[in-house]
Amino acid sequence: MFDQGSHVVLKRDGVCVVLKTPANEMPQVEYWGRDFGVGQSEPLLAQLDAMTLKVTPPQEKPDAALRPSLLPQGAEAFAGRPGLEAYRGGKPVFARWTTVETSVTYEGADGFGSSITVTAEDTVNKIRLELTLALQHGGLILITQTIANTSDAAEPLTVNWLESTLPMPKRVDTLTQFTGRWPLEKQVRSAALPSGSVTRECRHGKTGHESPWMFIATNGEPKWSEGEVWACHLAWSGNQTYRIDNLPCHEPLIGAGELLGPGEIQLAGGEHYTTPEVCFSYSAEGLDGMAERFHTWLRGTPGRVNPAVKPRPFTLNTWEAVYFDHDEATLRKLADRAAQVGVERFVLDDGWFHLRRDDTKGLGDWVVDSDVWPNGLDGLAKHVHGLGMEFGLWFEPEMVNLDSDCAREHPDWILAAPEAVPYREDVSYRTQYVLDLANPAAYRHVHDQMATLIDRLGIDYIKWDHNRDVTEPVHDGHYGLHDQTMACYRLFDDLKREFPGLEIESCSSGGARTDAGILQHADRIWGSDSNDPRDRVDIQRYTELVVPPEMIGAHVGPSPAHSTWRATDLSYRAAISLEGCCGFEWNILECSDEELASLKAFVALYKELRGLLHTGRVQHADFIDPALRGRGVVSADGTHAVWVVATTTNLRDVLAERLRVRGLDPNRTYRVRLRDEVGEPRWGWNTPQWIAAARNGGFETTGLLLEQIGLQVPPLWPMQAVILDIEAM
Repeated sequence: MFDQGSHVVLKRDGVCVVLKTPANEMPQVEYWGRDFGVGQSEPLLAQLDAMTLKVTPPQEKPDAALRPSLLPQGAEAFAGRPGLEAYRGGKPVFARWTTVETSVTYEGADGFGSSITVTAEDTVNKIRLELTLALQHGGLILITQTIANTSDAAEPLTVNWLESTLPMPKRVDTLTQFTGRWPLEKQVRSAALPSGSVTRECRHGKTGHESPWMFIATNGEPKWSEGEVWACHLAWSGNQTYRIDNLPCHEPLIGAGELLGPGEIQLAGGEHYTTPEVCFSYSAEGLDGMAERFHTWLRGTPGRVNPAVKPRPFTLNTWEAVYFDHDEATLRKLADRAAQVGVERFVLDDGWFHLRRDDTKGLGDWVVDSDVWPNGLDGLAKHVHGLGMEFGLWFEPEMVNLDSDCAREHPDWILAAPEAVPYREDVSYRTQYVLDLANPAAYRHVHDQMATLIDRLGIDYIKWDHNRDVTEPVHDGHYGLHDQTMACYRLFDDLKREFPGLEIESCSSGGARTDAGILQHADRIWGSDSNDPRDRVDIQRYTELVVPPEMIGAHVGPSPAHSTWRATDLSYRAAISLEGCCGFEWNILECSDEELASLKAFVALYKELRGLLHTGRVQHADFIDPALRGRGVVSADGTHAVWVVATTTNLRDVLAERLRVRGLDPNRTYRVRLRDEVGEPRWGWNTPQWIAAARNGGFETTGLLLEQIGLQVPPLWPMQAVILDIEAM
């Protein structure tokens, strides 16, 4: 800790946070951004203090307070949205901190802290707050807060919201956020930073296809490779609120929190509520630098499978191969074909359980349908394992159909408003309902049926789906979405603890539950139900603003795509799939010999490159042409890079742009190869001179020229892609 007067400095991996910590006052963030080199022997903090606002003494409040605290409130003369809104006995609770204590955690020997914990007590309103601001490995900030009711009165403390914020410079003028739909997630929206206190809420009962995803603040339009970025992401899989407070008398605030339902959090004496983690990422190197902080943190979370230790398996999922048409003989043949081309994980999707001939029946009955599988799944699982592949199975554990034994025997297990009973078809969603996992009996039912199959079949992998919104979550007479979300997390954790080595993918009609909350329990997410590479190229590049590529399922499907009916070349579909965790969503029994040879070559290419693709630093090109996409991964030591350059439509100009490759050693020579094992891309007009050498042994040049000058991109036709393998000699 560096303490000069009433300051605390936190530093880690290029990020610095300076906090003012006046006695018995909630700390204020004076600076959050690039590590500007403050040291213990330097008087920079005193100069910084003189250059910015003073800490307003209590006797001057609320007239003169201009800097909000870590928990902004009206009592500080903060005119924006308060960080805490609560009441007791019908009366509002406005916190007045009687005592505030801070403690700092140290990591390393540099004398600077990596986290600060603030404990504040209000003896008048009988509440206690504990707030932790922690700099994670990689420089990502996590803020969590816990509020407790210290009163012994009969009336509970009702918390309407408890949100986390950080300040940004006044020069920030642009806000980037997201929207989307099934199956077109992560659609970017950038506009002028709104004035005033503005919130954006998502009420889908899960992260949602139209989730804000993140709030990203910049000075001007955000760029991938340069410029300062201040970003916020809520690590939570339920309802959410994102917020901006852009007021004339304060620095802009960015933040988020759980969107609580009416009366959802009511704390009796001695009880507490802990918020989800709110992630804050600063970067001086554009969106790529911002994303790298998330990737470093998520790759290091407890229980994470290290792709350097266990490479991410190439997967075949059977949904687009057979849909609900399950036949053991056919699926055994599909497994044989998958093994022949090099697939390492075979996943049986929806349709295997009781009554499940379409999407209107069977959810909640996680027992094998004996009419379709008279010998059970044992034979298929044994066959898949005998081929040297992992065996995976699809579940939708949080859902139930009315046409199921589960719903007929336990209608009280359905999570819904009381007035929706008896349950009517018009309040269903996708002809399914939500199972109340916060009900211990319902939880045991799902857990025990899943565990029985995992144990019996030796299941290695679960594809865990969540195909409807949660709209009226009444549990035990109160709004129960928080409890439902926590129960889901617990079920993930219980199964993985009981079955070491089990991996789980979180799917939610594609990408409707892709957040850093679920990714602390799941091993990967399904980026979208669209395998159309034209859509996927953008869905994936914005998903990986938070999610590392090895945790994003990205499969090659047939042409035309089932979600858009757009036809594309196999080489294009394969190149875009290479940007995530690869697989097939395809009945490859229908493929020609030529296609099978290409698929086998693609699987081999994935296996050759995944050591880099799943551990390196992700980068994107700041192309001007709206038709161009450029995305690469560079190794930590700068010796190896793989880039995919693709088009989404017609190029705007005759002369295409240059690809500048960052992160290489300027003094080394590199060999650039064009990897066309899955087919040669097509282009017209002219061919850059380096292409011929790249096709025949490799084009040689220096890291300096690759970064400063760049490779001339060939004039690719619409929906074509080149894969460039760049390796030090």
